[in-house]
Amino acid sequence: MDDPDLKLLLILVLVAAVIGAGWYFRDDLLPGPEESIVMPAESTADGESAAEVPRHPVTPYEPVHTEPAQLVPLPPLDDSDSYFLLALVDVFGKGIEPLLVKEALIDKFVATVDNLPREHVAEKIRPAGRLPQAFRVEASGGNGPIYLNTENYQRYDPLVGQIESADIDVLVDTYRRFYPLLQQSYERLGYPNAYFNDRVIEVIDHLLATPDVDEPVRLVRPHVLYEFADPELEALSSGQKLLLRIGSEHAAAVKRILRELREQLAQD
Repeated sequence: MDDPDLKLLLILVLVAAVIGAGWYFRDDLLPGPEESIVMPAESTADGESAAEVPRHPVTPYEPVHTEPAQLVPLPPLDDSDSYFLLALVDVFGKGIEPLLVKEALIDKFVATVDNLPREHVAEKIRPAGRLPQAFRVEASGGNGPIYLNTENYQRYDPLVGQIESADIDVLVDTYRRFYPLLQQSYERLGYPNAYFNDRVIEVIDHLLATPDVDEPVRLVRPHVLYEFADPELEALSSGQKLLLRIGSEHAAAVKRILRELREQLAQD
């Protein structure tokens, strides 16, 4: 079981709708393979590619308060790190900057979004650093039960607060503004005929399907690291396990934001 920080989910919700969230995962729990998994892009039923027939097309960004001539053109994808970082700081404030990597930021966002519904998000594609506080459990000693310490949830208070205080309209504008680069990154990730926003909606729906659980959550430690005691929970994806790990109240807050983002990003 990974111990992803909410930083990853925050970034997801921020730029690809599912900030981020927890972000650069470290394995305080069960580790997984370090390779990013890429699945082949699928075609639509009539044979046209998803890129040609997107299910959820993104409305091109048109600034409301800025004359088009004054809007700085997007840089090339490989030169976009500093520009994208400035845009994120404008949305979330300077406190977001120390959390983020400084290289291949958009590529890591896109790859992380794509991998959240899977078992593991490789460390090399994670866009942010982990939380400073240590992962904690409650154990009764001996062979007694082990539980996820509810004090862990407090680690995520500031980050969930950032999510809840964010202006959704500004988040969506940032996403739309940088969408051409996000789409380019998704194509070179291995999906030349797919549409990134369709994948974003799929990932949001996947995260919203995360089950609610009774707390405290019981763990087991078959080897060095911890796992969920319930095999059905242990079988969940990395993104869904993150929502369990941050606590039910935080998960509910994140899901509310995800629903709002879906409403704006999806063209059903």
